[in-house]
Amino acid sequence: MAFTNLLHLLTYLSIGITLSNGQRCNDTGNFTTNSVYGKNRGLILSNLASNVSTNGGFYTATIGQDTNEVYALALCRGDSSSETCFSCVNSTTHDLITKCPNQKEALSWGGDPPCIVRYADRSFIGLLELDPSDAGYNVNNITTNLTEFDQTWESLMDRVVTKASMGSSKLKFATEEANLTFFQKIYALMQCTPDLSRSNCDFCLRQSVSYFESCCHGKQGGYVQRPNCIFRWDLYPFYESTEAPSPSPPLPPRISPPQITNTPPDKGGIAPVVVGIIIASIIIITSLLLALTYVFLRRRKAKGEIRRKQELKDVGDEIETVESLQFDFSTIKVATDNFSICNKLGEGGFGSVYKGRLLDGQDIAVKRLSRDSGQGDLEFKNEVLLVAKLHHRNLVRLRGFCLEDKERLLIYEFVSNSSLDNFIFDPIKRLLLDWEKRYKIIGGIARGILYLHEDSRLRIIHRDLKASNILLDANMIPKISDFGMAKLFEVDQTRGDTSRIVGTFGYMSPEYVKYGHFSVKSDVFSFGVLVLEIISGQKNNSFCNGEEGEDLLTYAWRNWKGGTALNMIDHTLRSHSSSEITRCIHVGLLCVQENEADRPTMTSVVLMLTSNSVSLSVPSKPAFFMPSVVEQDKSEVTMPGQSKSNSVQYSVNEASITELDPR
Repeated sequence: MAFTNLLHLLTYLSIGITLSNGQRCNDTGNFTTNSVYGKNRGLILSNLASNVSTNGGFYTATIGQDTNEVYALALCRGDSSSETCFSCVNSTTHDLITKCPNQKEALSWGGDPPCIVRYADRSFIGLLELDPSDAGYNVNNITTNLTEFDQTWESLMDRVVTKASMGSSKLKFATEEANLTFFQKIYALMQCTPDLSRSNCDFCLRQSVSYFESCCHGKQGGYVQRPNCIFRWDLYPFYESTEAPSPSPPLPPRISPPQITNTPPDKGGIAPVVVGIIIASIIIITSLLLALTYVFLRRRKAKGEIRRKQELKDVGDEIETVESLQFDFSTIKVATDNFSICNKLGEGGFGSVYKGRLLDGQDIAVKRLSRDSGQGDLEFKNEVLLVAKLHHRNLVRLRGFCLEDKERLLIYEFVSNSSLDNFIFDPIKRLLLDWEKRYKIIGGIARGILYLHEDSRLRIIHRDLKASNILLDANMIPKISDFGMAKLFEVDQTRGDTSRIVGTFGYMSPEYVKYGHFSVKSDVFSFGVLVLEIISGQKNNSFCNGEEGEDLLTYAWRNWKGGTALNMIDHTLRSHSSSEITRCIHVGLLCVQENEADRPTMTSVVLMLTSNSVSLSVPSKPAFFMPSVVEQDKSEVTMPGQSKSNSVQYSVNEASITELDPR
């Protein structure tokens, strides 16, 4: 159902705003960084996800006094599990803090299924508020008789409004379906915050229904979201059923066969009449059962046909999407001036990268993959389709691909300022990165990784986060690139294993290097190394400022324990905010802890970077770099304690051919 939902959402248009994750940062007042109100906001929002998920999906709280008082509310959709509720509120809270950094009042509808997160410097609990609102509709029109459709639709909406508003003080939520045709239904969902009275809930929902009728009549689905209520309907099941299963139909009454005796019939002929009635009853009941069975089988067959048609449509949409991304080799050849050496931007184990310009004037970066990748055409197209669906400000955008003969090209947006390593490790260019720019780069990388781990519809482990894979645009906004070693996880999957280690030493987590275990915490480790490199201006795997044999992590840990953490910062940053830099060093050390269970998630990392009110735990000893492994010129290395049969294969800076395989 999730993939079908995605296809439907792609056909939605919002009414003046974004379809999902809509935020409203009110202009009723601002607060300053590190103010009491700001700390109170950070504290109350940091605990919101855990509290709402353990309190049935609805939670309100307040903290502080007088002008520093903060009120907060969180509501999860009534069909959300506690895990889904936690995840939605957690990610929505993060987005709200990021996009409304200094506003005293804000509201967000985020996630899928959506949740409401809201805070303000005034009490709004129990009050009906219709603004701000968020709405959207499906661009497709109703194809059946509109008069008959309206009658069915309006009757359904009236029933669901009544059912939802009559809910309890803990849950005001309702769903219901109505048959539109023999094969099609209308699905509706409505919910109010339980603090509303029955009459206010009824009014809020009816206003939403009326608004949709006035703006979007005749469309094939839509939604309206307000601070106190949400309303959505569609022509496919977009919610989890909350209804109790229908009881099985009663079995037909068991009829005893007529007793045959030698007693002569009464003169009135009663016995033949009784026998006739019984036989007629058996025939009628049998006919009814056969008719019901026939209807059931016909309906199941019809549903199967609809499902198969949808599956074929999905496949067709996938193929159409792939083909729309495909470039002709001749087009790219012209764009890059036949892959001229003058247009060459770089080269690695994967192949070469060239700058190009399309006929419409758009600049592109073309990655020409090596011909011995061993990847088939179908796998290559699947990779392209997957990466093309990732859209985030801090990820490099894939524009398309070319697959012709033995040529495999990936076409990306052109990012003008090259990669991060060309700045922070260069004695001249590092002067262009003051602390403010470096801090924004750290935050942007964190948000990009969080999107991959939690906020996209896919859960992706990058596995090769390093300074050379962070590109900087004209405004020094970081963009994560090169998904050649990424892994796709199931939503509820927490760990994967491999016998083939690919990546860059110095950035790889110890559990990955030693045992082939990788998870979101593997990327967290790499991010921690990046943070310490950005602060120090030194590479982890070629660190030279410490004692003999020390890598950057060892040096940072020794100075942290000795109370001299600022010794490790780039000398060009010595005049900047020492407290903010120290906090980032602290976050970096938390990320590179040896035990993966001790490392924070990227959700926590983003909160720690954006809110000073979030307390930081004491870090434990980090994992240490293993130069001995790099010095061995072998493709296969047996780790201590492992048999040869359980050895792990190593490949340093391997060709970037994506392994985006679900596990």
